This record gives sequence, structure tokens and C-alpha cells, in this order.
Amino acid sequence: MKLALCLVLVFLSTAYSLNNGQARTPPMGWLSWERFLCNIDCDHDPQNCISERLYKDMADRLVHDGFKELGYEYVNIDDCWSAKSRDPSGQLVADPKRFPSGIKALAEYVHSKGLKLGIYQDCGSKTCAGYPGSAGHFEIDAQTFADWNVDMLKLDGCYADPKDMDNIYPQMTKALNSSGRSIVFSCSWPDYQRVEGMKPNYKLIGENCNLWRNFDDIADSWNSVLSIIDYYAANQDDLIPATGPGRWNDPDMLIIGNFGLSFHQAKAQMALWAIFAAPLLMSNDLRALAPQFKIILMNKYVIGVNQDPLGLMGRRIYNQQNIEIWTRPVTPTTGSFYSHAIVFFNRRDMGGAVEVNTTLSGVGLNYTNGYDVLDLFRWWRSPVHLNPEDILSVKVNPSSVVMVKATISKKMVKNIFPLNLHSNP
Repeated sequence: MKLALCLVLVFLSTAYSLNNGQARTPPMGWLSWERFLCNIDCDHDPQNCISERLYKDMADRLVHDGFKELGYEYVNIDDCWSAKSRDPSGQLVADPKRFPSGIKALAEYVHSKGLKLGIYQDCGSKTCAGYPGSAGHFEIDAQTFADWNVDMLKLDGCYADPKDMDNIYPQMTKALNSSGRSIVFSCSWPDYQRVEGMKPNYKLIGENCNLWRNFDDIADSWNSVLSIIDYYAANQDDLIPATGPGRWNDPDMLIIGNFGLSFHQAKAQMALWAIFAAPLLMSNDLRALAPQFKIILMNKYVIGVNQDPLGLMGRRIYNQQNIEIWTRPVTPTTGSFYSHAIVFFNRRDMGGAVEVNTTLSGVGLNYTNGYDVLDLFRWWRSPVHLNPEDILSVKVNPSSVVMVKATISKKMVKNIFPLNLHSNP
């Protein structure tokens, strides 16, 4: 009897656990929501409305401008893509005016570029913008997306009860598992429960989702970015254990290149999202991206930290007088020692650069042979060797960061002078 019960429990766990083998590193790409919202006025704004033209344009830019080569591979549709009602068979259909070729044809176009297509739905009766939701239609919707060759599904939580989401979201997990296609699953599950004062069950969430939103929608402002950073710092002891290959905390989109962030603030968002092991999903207009923001988004050294195969989320280890230090263990490793990415973050919004001095041992780096330290926003400079007790001195501009990678060194070197780094471009 006990053996039979165990077999039933194992079966249930398998049936309701996501088993797609996807998102072994945080997904990277582009998502329409923050920049383009629910603009459906294609008569007066054809370039910027939610339409197949917009997503084809962004796919073209990802390839032409070199983003694809760096790992930005998803082109993700958000809300407002569908018709206002399902067809007579209960299937979702794309708005025929704005997506005249249909989603499957759009997926074929995106795939022809070597990219992947994401789509949006809601686990409630309606999407947040009032389009048909998936409640009561999980199986048919999952199969529809699979038949359209969709590669990622973002499932929102409007018009659903957060108290029921521990049961609702696994229904879509099961449907995706049965669809015959490996579709990355992005959930909004913990965010809605947080708003209701509930404590999300990250073990359960990680078994059912590849990535999940924890906090408010990002807005095009520095204050919004700071509020997300603060949430991640305050809850890092819960969020860090939840992260790993195939499952990621999602602090929401990169707004770099829009209207709300300065150059230095944009560097800060990019650096800290890399420390978070966050999905890097840009929401901007790639057709009009200023060069200085493109340089930030295409920094292969910062991306390398974000995509580190260990999949370990970093943490804030210092917070005094509006100066923060964040560290993340990364490869290469030796024995029990890790290399580390370190971000020095100056939250002050007045005055000039602030000098921060620390030894590597002071931030937890104690490998005997020392570390080769590279400034990731000045990557063209040669790395400098530092031993654990050597002084690392950085100057960080207001609302900006200095980000370094301290790579475990193969041999011990004796240093005399400190390494000085600056956040100026």
C-alpha cells in the first residue's frame, strides 16, 4: 500500500512539473509591453501599434544590429494581440487587421531569422487589457501555441484569484507538458500573491515555471528601477535559493534606451540585472536606439556574467550611506572557491564621484593565489591582479556603478599599488 501511494505521488509530481529542459541560462531578447503598451491604433500609428509589422521590425533589428549574436533571441508579443473573442471552436485567434498573416506565419518569419517567438496570455477569464483569458481553456491554448510554433509563453494573472494560483498555474504547466512542444513558461504568479500579502511558495513556482515576476511592472523611470532593486535586496534570502538553471526571478524588462534613464542609470540597471541572474528582455524601440545605450546593452562582458552557467543569483553585502556592494559567484571555480562579479553602486543623486575602498577579502574573496580583476565597462583595459588583502579602490558616479569581474588566478603575484577604477565612460 505504501509503495502504491509513493508511485501515485511521483506520477502527480511528474505530471505537474515543468519538464521542458529550457532556459538553462536567463532568457534574452525583446518584449513589447513597457515601450509600446496596448497601442492598437494602426490607422494613425502604424509603426508603433501592436501588429505583425512591429515584431518583424524588431526581429530584423536584433539580427542586423548584432543583438542576436550576443544571445538576444526572443521576440515576445505581449497583451492586445488577439481578437476580442475566440473562434466557434474555442480557439484563440489573432486580430485579423493587425496580424493578417496570423501568429504561425509570424513565428515562421522570426524563426527564419534564427530567433524565437514569445506570446502572452492570462490565467484568468480576461487578459489585463480585456482580451480573452485562458481560464477554462488551458489545454486548447497550450496546444494552439504549440501548433503555432511559439517558443515562450508569458501567463499573466489579471482576473484570477491569487489564492487559487498555486492550483491555476500548474494547470498550464501540465497543458504545456502535453502540447508536444518545449515552450519556455514565464509566470506572474508570485507578484499577484505578494500584492495580496501572501508568501509565495518558490519551490512550487520553480517546479512549474522557467521564470516569474516578483514585483511591480517596471515603468520608464529611475524611481521604478530603484524600487525593484530595493525589493530584491530586501527579499534576497528568499529569492536566491529559488534561482538556478531553468528557473529565474524576473525583475521585469530592461528599459535602457527609452526616456527615463540617463546613461549612468542605464549602466546601473544592466549591471544589477546581471547580478540578479535576471532575464534580459529589452522593451525599447530598437529602430531608434541611441549608440550609447546600444553599447550598454551589447556589453558582452556584462552579458557573460548574466549568462554564467552556474546560475547563482548575487546578493547585496554592503549598504551604507547610499553606497551598495553586490556580489555574484561565477565561473571559473576551483575547489570551493568561485570567481565573482562585483558591483559598486552609488545611489546618491548629488555631488561627484564617491571613492570606495575595500580589500577583496573584505567582500568575501579569499582565494590564496588572488584574482585577475577586469573593469567590465572598461573591458579594453588589461585585468589587474589583486591578492585578497590588496586594496581595490573605485570611484563611482552618482546614480551609477562600477562593475568588475574578479577571476580566480592561476598563480600568486605580489602587488604594491592599489587598483583604481572609475565609473566615467
